[in-house]
Amino acid sequence: MTLTQMLAGFVRRHWPAYAGSALMLAGIALLIVWIPRQVGQVVDGLVAGRLQGAALLQELALLVGAGVCIYLLRVGWRLALFAAAYRLGQQLRTRLYARLSLQGPAYFQAKRTGDLMALATNDIDAVEMAAGEALLAAFDGSLTLLLVLLMMTVGVDWRLGLATLIPFPFMAFAFWRISNHVHHAWQSSLAQFSGLNQHVQEGLSGVRTLRALGLLPRNTRQFSELAAGAGEASFQAQRWEAAFEPAVGMTLSAAMAIALGLGGWLVARQELSIGQLTSFTMYLGQLIWPMFAAGWVLSLLERGRAAWDRLGPVLEAPLSLQDEGQAELPPAATLRFEGVSFSYPEAQKAALQDITLALPPGQTLGLVGPTGSGKSTLLRLLLRQFEPSQGQITFGGQVLPALRLAALRRALAWVPQEPFLFSARIAENIALARPEASAAEVEEAARLAAVHEDILRLPQGYATEIGERGVTLSGGQRQRVAIARALLADAPVLLLDDALSAVDTGTETQILEHLRELRRQRPEHSAIIVSHRLSAVMEADQILVLRGGRITERGSHAELLALGGWYATQWRYQQLEASLDAL
Repeated sequence: MTLTQMLAGFVRRHWPAYAGSALMLAGIALLIVWIPRQVGQVVDGLVAGRLQGAALLQELALLVGAGVCIYLLRVGWRLALFAAAYRLGQQLRTRLYARLSLQGPAYFQAKRTGDLMALATNDIDAVEMAAGEALLAAFDGSLTLLLVLLMMTVGVDWRLGLATLIPFPFMAFAFWRISNHVHHAWQSSLAQFSGLNQHVQEGLSGVRTLRALGLLPRNTRQFSELAAGAGEASFQAQRWEAAFEPAVGMTLSAAMAIALGLGGWLVARQELSIGQLTSFTMYLGQLIWPMFAAGWVLSLLERGRAAWDRLGPVLEAPLSLQDEGQAELPPAATLRFEGVSFSYPEAQKAALQDITLALPPGQTLGLVGPTGSGKSTLLRLLLRQFEPSQGQITFGGQVLPALRLAALRRALAWVPQEPFLFSARIAENIALARPEASAAEVEEAARLAAVHEDILRLPQGYATEIGERGVTLSGGQRQRVAIARALLADAPVLLLDDALSAVDTGTETQILEHLRELRRQRPEHSAIIVSHRLSAVMEADQILVLRGGRITERGSHAELLALGGWYATQWRYQQLEASLDAL
């Protein structure tokens, strides 16, 4: 969809606002072209001695009244127009946010956060300006130009009117050349702003790392270079926009010279009155706005077109995650992986190969293995962040794509290794999935996650604001708050993706004991625990060892120890390490 098609559709949907603005602008244009004619008649009346006293005051009152009407109509059309244009900006931002929220991780791996943030700010602002000021300035300027030219040629003198139009084709050619440069200049400016936005986002998110490594001076220099580049790109765009004004000025100056020269000659030959020449020069002065409007409209449209070239593909990009399922989940459902294989895009090696497993309701599955063996990938497939390359995953007898995404997400409570906390109170972060939860329920979830006592030691307890991404909490506290959030969600399947890595072994034991208690209270609930610490999965009903994307060992804790493979070796090593730490 082009910018023109999008704007046309928006105007059709909001035609009352645009029609009302157009009617008010038409009234303004008619009054504007009436004023010079009225002034010319007043001048001729004064020269002839016909206008005196009350008659003169009446004519002047009409001119003042016309000025007041023009003022009121200008206020009215701006109120109607910009309300509609701001509505477009709101709709585009809402549509962009909704579209991005439906995209999967594969999409965001190819996009930068700074670029997407720039689209929601500068680019949509440019499209909004094209829908507002550009469209109505185009209508206003075109109507005023048409009426003024009509009055100049028909109402005053056609010879003088045609003669003053001679410079205008040269101005049209200059506008065409300038508008091409404006388009490319704004493309560069918007791209530079995106790069600057990305640098700021990354710098602020990683400011602690930059400080720790002593990289703040270098980061500041990079920011200065990017800011200078963005400023220069914006300056070049504004510079080309400013080129419209000299083109207008030179054209109108040439037209005025022709009008005064030829008009004076016609007055001398008594083929034109002084009042008519006065009206004509006033009409010529009124062409300043349509000419400037033409340059302004071209500038806004080119800016909007450059922004839409960046925004349109994002709004129309196919979803990397389709939600076409209609099925719901039964109360107690078995989860199965049947011959599942998966490779990340552009990866040469498969992340998972021929994975087959079953997790009945009420059981706990442990996933262990060396780093990069595919444990987190298995959970990401279950969460439908990616789709399997081969095989299928079923939940309650339904393949995952057949389930409604909302139903699947209600059934899974996921705690990643690096949980995301929002800049809000701790109680709000825990109750994220259940905003209606009572304070007692929030505190109970925090107790189960062994973080209740930590929260009480904070300045305002559960009402403490934890800052962006939970920056005021330690890594272990963030993980436990995320676990409390998942437990409060009360989903049938709990997914812990190495979510105990930042807590000590004593706290880990306490949390796992609480989870076992919870399982006894909710016998139909299941859990998948991914961990590098084998002590976290030793009580699991079934443990899988993943190596190189394949299941190499399978069984209970005792069975795997008896097998004498990777699990048994790793268990002995971790037990020895724990005993040495205890010394």
